[in-house]
Amino acid sequence: MPSIVDTSIRLLTQEPLAGRLSTARVLEVAELLDRAGFAALEISGGGCFASFVQRGVESPWEIVRALRTRCKSPLAMALRGRFLVGSRPASREVTHNFVATAAANGIDIFRIHDPLNDLSNLTDAADAIRESGKRLSVGLIYNAIEDDDGQHLVDLVERMPELHATSVVIDDPAGALDAHHARGLVERIRETSGLDVGLSAHGAAGRALAAAVEVARGESAPIGAALYPIALSLYRPSAEILADTMAGLDLPTSVDTELLWKAVALIGDSLDDVEATSLAPSVAAKAARRKVPTWLVEQIVAALAQQGLSERLDDVLIELDEVRVLAGAPPLVAPIGEILGSQALVNVLSSQRWAVIVDDFPGLVQGEFGSLPRAVDPAVLRTIDLRGAGGSPPPAATLEEVRAISDGIASSDEDVLLLALFGDRARPLLSSMRQRGAASVPLEAQGVERGTASRIRELIEIVESSDIDEVTVEEEDFKVTVRRRDVGPPDQVAATAPSSTTNGDLSNADLSILDSPMVGTFYSAPQPDAPPFVEVGDTVAAGQTLCILEAMKLMNEVKAENDVVVRKICVENAEAVEYGQPLFELELLGERPPDAVT
Repeated sequence: MPSIVDTSIRLLTQEPLAGRLSTARVLEVAELLDRAGFAALEISGGGCFASFVQRGVESPWEIVRALRTRCKSPLAMALRGRFLVGSRPASREVTHNFVATAAANGIDIFRIHDPLNDLSNLTDAADAIRESGKRLSVGLIYNAIEDDDGQHLVDLVERMPELHATSVVIDDPAGALDAHHARGLVERIRETSGLDVGLSAHGAAGRALAAAVEVARGESAPIGAALYPIALSLYRPSAEILADTMAGLDLPTSVDTELLWKAVALIGDSLDDVEATSLAPSVAAKAARRKVPTWLVEQIVAALAQQGLSERLDDVLIELDEVRVLAGAPPLVAPIGEILGSQALVNVLSSQRWAVIVDDFPGLVQGEFGSLPRAVDPAVLRTIDLRGAGGSPPPAATLEEVRAISDGIASSDEDVLLLALFGDRARPLLSSMRQRGAASVPLEAQGVERGTASRIRELIEIVESSDIDEVTVEEEDFKVTVRRRDVGPPDQVAATAPSSTTNGDLSNADLSILDSPMVGTFYSAPQPDAPPFVEVGDTVAAGQTLCILEAMKLMNEVKAENDVVVRKICVENAEAVEYGQPLFELELLGERPPDAVT
């Protein structure tokens, strides 16, 4: 019997919607969804954990527990196989502990997929889920570059019994699966696997909804959908429209759409200004035509706009097709999509393919993330070998080793898991959790919705930058007064940038200019509250990190090629930089000084 899984809570708590609603409002929405008759509520996943860590306000485990206490429906979590909720493969120990922790916190169903459709990468997670006594749904990524009728997925299913899955979900992140293929593919996979088969589809212009309706005509497992404003923002099937359509086709459904519209009313206008998902129709059409996920096109558009080069979008999308084929034809799903998109972007903007290789690309083509659908072009592998890129990553630290170097910031096993998966990026969040009793608490942590918090900060800036002593603003939904005081505002975060001045007379120095190898955002430190990698006057050894360049959410370290002294830092922290833009002026050293870093 066809049924619907609601994914609204997961989508509301990951980018680009994270923080649009306060946690209290998200819980209210969940309580209505819980009563609406869904087969399950998918409440968390990889993007959610990354968003909670990035925002540094609440633990992702806290929202799971809060939802469990309020909802009777089965709760589901989406995981990226070996990647779990991060961008790098996790160890077996971390995988088992993560699944056990999620199960203990209230997750009933785990939907797992491998970004490369390498089923061997799902073994650890599947074993852990079975040991926890929870239900396992295996996702298979529809990859249109393989073949349009999905035979590659049917072939995969024949190797699935060892995972002991209870159901299969066809995951179509690029919106590439047409309705006339969808139902036949579901039936073929069901016949081959003997399991219920559902659908999780994306896509603009109704392609995802059309595929969902066609699949619902058969004996399908749950179909993923979301509340109307979320579906509209993120190009997903609308739960309200899907349920009404199923009812009109005499397909049984238990979903109460009146409750869904009440949940929509709670969301209100919180998503009206979601710029990250407001793709121009012409751009959305390019994504649909090329069968590229809209989120990936959004990232490329944003990166190009930052450089004032929006007119190069077609060039990057064409290059993305080429890079993808040369790299073994992997699906465009996170985090693989970011790697390929970033490589295509730097290829175009550097006007030469492989002039710069992004950090994770060698690992991808060398099989570090798993087996690729096709063979990698030999010329690509030769280029990487000649550059000396890639190589085996260092072994992952054990949980005990992570705990030992946590400096006391991890007070629970949950905290240790966050450090194991996100490294130093998790430290600001853990620090915030430790300091919740302090006088200064971020507005969002006090239940203030992100849009309101942004308006309050604007008022604070007005008062701080003017002679105004007090300002009061009253609107329909809130009233706030900001008064001047001697110390800084409670929600203000002080930021410092590296000095860009030159020390001493360098007229006779042997200076070298280090230019940016890619477009991106320049970061002088590994974390906002961490000291910079280098400062003016520092002696730096060859191989030492000078800065990080972020391109499409991938962090690429820029290292010194020789022993040098930093004489000038040419850009400010968090500044957008272009390909070839000077980053540092470095004084070359003939011999390694005695105090150099080794």
